[in-house]
Amino acid sequence: MSGREFEEEVEEEVRRYEEESLMKEKSSEEFEVIEEVFDKLTLEGIYKLMKKGVIDRIYGVVKAGKEGRIYWGLTPQEEEIAIKIYYTTTAEFRKGMLKYIEGDPRFKRIRRDPRRLIYAWTRKEFKNLKRAEKAGVNVPKPYAFYRNILVMGFIGRDGVPAPLLREATPRDPEDFYHRLLREVRLLYTGAGLVHGDLSEYNIMIWEEKPVIFDISQAVLLDHPLSDQLLRRDIVNINAYFSELGVEVLDVEIIERWVRGGAEDLC
Repeated sequence: MSGREFEEEVEEEVRRYEEESLMKEKSSEEFEVIEEVFDKLTLEGIYKLMKKGVIDRIYGVVKAGKEGRIYWGLTPQEEEIAIKIYYTTTAEFRKGMLKYIEGDPRFKRIRRDPRRLIYAWTRKEFKNLKRAEKAGVNVPKPYAFYRNILVMGFIGRDGVPAPLLREATPRDPEDFYHRLLREVRLLYTGAGLVHGDLSEYNIMIWEEKPVIFDISQAVLLDHPLSDQLLRRDIVNINAYFSELGVEVLDVEIIERWVRGGAEDLC
């Protein structure tokens, strides 16, 4: 197939998405899928994931930020998925990536051109999710990735995402605090990862349990920044739950325990 023929096939699939998947079930005012985030290479990536049976339908944006956008979608088996598409043109976001990638033995030969850096970042998040899921950490289920597209389980129901911790207060903040600390310990001892940017902005409340997401920047334990990032995560957690009136534990005690210490904290 020639390049032009492939491009025409991609465009045809986009029209099919728009006409069949979107317009049939939701009005175009509610859901807008074909936006500036969908450049030609991204469209090709979505088409590839569709052909592989990962994505069946894409609906509207459920979150938009400086890094990219997250869309709600369905698999051919009607499972709800979150489709995260990283921007490939945001220079400000890329500036902060290298400190998390450099020093990671999984990414030794990363080309510094912007698009390749975003592709590596997407792959990093997928790999981190796989490690965390295997260890039993409560994270979105990783389905697949391609280029700047990451497909993972949708946390929520019927296209309505679970609230962020910053948006809702757990029914029992103290219990939630201890559950979260157990997830941080499991991420460290089981998955061999430090989140590195943990806060109320990347923790969801689902069925009164914490779900940790946005782990693209998470680093391996032998990364030169891992100690510093672990302490920052703990300080952030303590600061937030202190404001809710929870009697938080000492940062150094938590840090020892997260690393595998025998203290009976949680």
